[in-house]
Amino acid sequence: MPDLGKYADAVMSAYAVSLLLLVLLVIVSWRRAGKVKKDLEEIEGKGQSDG
Repeated sequence: MPDLGKYADAVMSAYAVSLLLLVLLVIVSWRRAGKVKKDLEEIEGKGQSDG
């Protein structure tokens, strides 16, 4: 790792915040995809029983 001098705290905290936000984005997207998939399966099931 390069020597960041007096900016080390700011740089490392920026990396930490960025990593945290990326992880949260993946989790939220993953949960949303599961909900959408469940909703679509429910809608498709209703359509098949009607016809």
